[in-house]
Amino acid sequence: MDYATLDALRQHHPAWRLLNSPHAPLIASFLHRAFIAPNVRVLPAADLIEALEDTLFALREQRGPEAFPRAAADYLNDWAHPDKGWLRKFYRQGSDEAQFDLMPATEKAIAWLGTLSERHFVGTESRLLTLFELLRQMSEGSESDPQKRIAELQARRDAVDAEIGRILAGDIELLDATGLKDRFQQFQQIARELLGDFREVEHNFRRLDRKVRERIAQWEGNKGELLSEIMGERDAIADSDQGKSFRAFWDFLMSSQRQEELSARLAQILNLPAIAALQPDRRLRRIHYDWLEAGEHTQRTVAQLSHQLRRFLDDQAWLENRRIMDLLRGIENKALSLRDAPPEESVMAIADAAASIELPFERPLHSPTGPSAITASPADSPLAEDDGDASALFQQIVVDKARLARNIRHALQSQAQVTLKEIAAAYPLQHGLAELVSYLQLSDSQFHTVIDENHDESLYWPGQDRNDQPVTRRARLPRVIFVRKGPQP
Repeated sequence: MDYATLDALRQHHPAWRLLNSPHAPLIASFLHRAFIAPNVRVLPAADLIEALEDTLFALREQRGPEAFPRAAADYLNDWAHPDKGWLRKFYRQGSDEAQFDLMPATEKAIAWLGTLSERHFVGTESRLLTLFELLRQMSEGSESDPQKRIAELQARRDAVDAEIGRILAGDIELLDATGLKDRFQQFQQIARELLGDFREVEHNFRRLDRKVRERIAQWEGNKGELLSEIMGERDAIADSDQGKSFRAFWDFLMSSQRQEELSARLAQILNLPAIAALQPDRRLRRIHYDWLEAGEHTQRTVAQLSHQLRRFLDDQAWLENRRIMDLLRGIENKALSLRDAPPEESVMAIADAAASIELPFERPLHSPTGPSAITASPADSPLAEDDGDASALFQQIVVDKARLARNIRHALQSQAQVTLKEIAAAYPLQHGLAELVSYLQLSDSQFHTVIDENHDESLYWPGQDRNDQPVTRRARLPRVIFVRKGPQP
């Protein structure tokens, strides 16, 4: 907190620049409503421009047309400029539509603005209890003497036994409304801060990805040495404190038992009268799913880093087209050298850049073909006298595989895996064996199929016999399990 550090932060840190901007109320309120409140990680440019246009229209109606004279797209591009650094503008792979994401510094500034409003209730008891609990966990987790660890566990067991005795005797101690509000306020704050932490972790991994690609572009030595250095740094990131903490969090939250426990406890707490009177955000009921979505974004960022490394390993043109690769590296090196200090004049030019014009009257006219003559007399063939039974052409069964995939994804929203038998019970088979085989052929980016050969299951569906009488058909097959996918680093 010395003068030089704070002066550097005032000049260069995006959060400080945001707070110092004359449009800070517009920027903070709009970005909070667009990204933070609904927990949206990435928004297409068209959707964000439309939302900002509506906001600017409402403000111009209140403050006059001179309040914000620029177009919404100009404001967004200005906020995403490196001089500001409040938004990240990028393009997804395989798409030409710009995307916008919130920067961690912007989220920190908006969170700090939220603390300036006056709070009617400030709880302190729950924070003190949390501090004591953290100290107890650190003390027990660092104690290497077995006797002391056993003594602490026995003391906790005696305290639990004493509490059970009091409850059996009818002495049940309940939290009052103040205690519930105190603890719920702290839970709500930590839950929101955790979503912001994910965005910062994702930003750190993106910086690592950028650093690795810069090193590849500027590398002039042996390819094996480069891979060894990059792989060593990748392992160092995974084994760092941040990487270990994120992996432990992800493993804890990916447990279906933990998710069900969180859902049940949230539903119980939010239905308490003292908590319902606070009118909490409805998204808190599904906050753990927001954590999962934010964690998947971070996992996908790590997967992109691994994808860049795999592309480098598979790039045979690095050896076959050495001249082309040298030219590309020269372009990348020049671009990196101009990144921090871009020149005011043009950097490069393309010769003969012109549109190809073709006038309408230069195109050939349509030449219609003559009509085909069709005789009405029957063909001289024995098949012409027998029309045959064409009903089989109209009895084909078409199974909608997209509907079957939606059934599986809907079932996996609330659990990590589901069997084919459970899917058939929730969504009965409409086309019998054809629909059952279609389930076995499904492939989707959000789940994969596992076959358990050690257990068999029977599936039933209604049908008709040869005399059109209703019967129940059965298929016996090994247990089929659909498992929700998670992005793999």
